Amino acid sequence: MNIVEIENTTLSINEENVLEDLNFELSKGEMKFLIGKTGSGKTTFINSIFGNLKPSKSNLFKVLDFDINKIRDNDIPYLRRKIGFVFQDFKLLKDRSIFDNLSFVLKATGWNEKDKINNQIDRVLELVGFDSPTSKFPDELSGGEQQRVAIARSMLNDPELIIADEPTGNLDPETSSEIISLFKKLNSMGTSMIIATHDYNLILKLDGQVYKCEDGSIFEVKRK
Repeated sequence: MNIVEIENTTLSINEENVLEDLNFELSKGEMKFLIGKTGSGKTTFINSIFGNLKPSKSNLFKVLDFDINKIRDNDIPYLRRKIGFVFQDFKLLKDRSIFDNLSFVLKATGWNEKDKINNQIDRVLELVGFDSPTSKFPDELSGGEQQRVAIARSMLNDPELIIADEPTGNLDPETSSEIISLFKKLNSMGTSMIIATHDYNLILKLDGQVYKCEDGSIFEVKRK
């Protein structure tokens, strides 16, 4: 089963082509990596999968059974509920506790029973190995702890796909290794992943095809 199917697709910004003749597939439970210089089109590609950018030309563009070529604006939130997103800089709300950061996401996506919210937060935090008090605020946590919370947040709605954008970019090597182990665990549970990264150490420690953004194209490259 394919989670993402893209055929002969062009992505443009302000009528300027960023990626052309794009072909890409991601099967259920698969992990793939995206590398490339800043400005090469990685963010454009990610935005298109997330429903933020519709193709300017495309034979096929399906993400989790949604047709991105035809998707209506009011269906985009339903697509995004099936996708977890992990950012380099965590994107945690600094004026809220860890519990409130996570409960905010659940309430915004339709959860309203207190016990279910509490149980889901406990479940995802246990899943990512976060054991600090949830009453703490983001600034009271280490970078690694903040990224664990960010990954927990991405798992709140049991997504079929996780997109991670430079997930180890702000972490030291030891903490990066812990996050890599966590991604391996989540992937082994059947979660599909697309990881955009400059961290070749991350790629070496995880299984999956590597794709490069360069000169308006995305193409597979052999592992070294």
